[in-house]
Amino acid sequence: MLAGMVGCVRSNEEASPSETPNVVAEAQVTRQVEAARERLTQSDGGRLVLRAIEAHGGLANWYRAPTSSYTWEYANVGADLQFKSFLVADNQTREVYHDLMSVGPYENPQSVDARFAWNGEVAWMHPDTLQQPNPHFWATTGYYFEQIPFILADPGLTYERLPDETLDGTTYEMVKVGYEENVGYSDDDTYTLYVHPETGRVDAIRYTVTYGRDVPEDADLSETLFYYEDYVTVDSLTVATHFRGYRYTDGGRGDFRNEAWADSISFRRPFDASKLTPPDGARIVEPPPIEN
Repeated sequence: MLAGMVGCVRSNEEASPSETPNVVAEAQVTRQVEAARERLTQSDGGRLVLRAIEAHGGLANWYRAPTSSYTWEYANVGADLQFKSFLVADNQTREVYHDLMSVGPYENPQSVDARFAWNGEVAWMHPDTLQQPNPHFWATTGYYFEQIPFILADPGLTYERLPDETLDGTTYEMVKVGYEENVGYSDDDTYTLYVHPETGRVDAIRYTVTYGRDVPEDADLSETLFYYEDYVTVDSLTVATHFRGYRYTDGGRGDFRNEAWADSISFRRPFDASKLTPPDGARIVEPPPIEN
């Protein structure tokens, strides 16, 4: 799988509904920007994350965006899985619903008419006969990956400035982002950003997956090197539309693991809260038991 349910941090700062379907109140934006800057400027790592956010459009434009919506297509060769969905997320509550369009083996996904969602408390899939993708894992995972670096301004995160590293001939500024204890279902996940020294943009990340696992302290977890490519600017926010993942080995790119694409991107579409309610016949998906 691509990653754990990336902390599932629920923003408690001014999480009231926006005043209109596509505009967040400016007073609320100001409060959120000030709080995020206060968090991020406490450390060298946080300041580098802030630099990346500003290079991608800035905190103010991010907090002005009431929703994130786009088509997310994901393919994982090792898991023999490929699926495509159209998701709409509330950027304040982090509730997300998907219209699932296709799912199946890596080389042969089939068209489907299905839905899944995370309403902040439970995840569900409809129809209940579909076993993939796991809605508890995937309802927010594509959302979080697409919204890096913006979501890394959330409360409950830690930032560690690392020595510069060279990747594909470019020397990058590096920062490792983790989660405070008991934040979400995967608080042992880490995300290491490759921040371009000139543009300030994120060209790649490394991530670990701890969803459903009890990770011993100082465990040596395998990492995926995930490239962020083909950036576009939509509603003043600059985001990637193509992602390529490889096993991270010997300080560089190893075997191919996964790939994803984002399309039809908007940060202004209305959010239909009724789509969070499980319809009759939906299957509720519980979080996984922790594996020791």
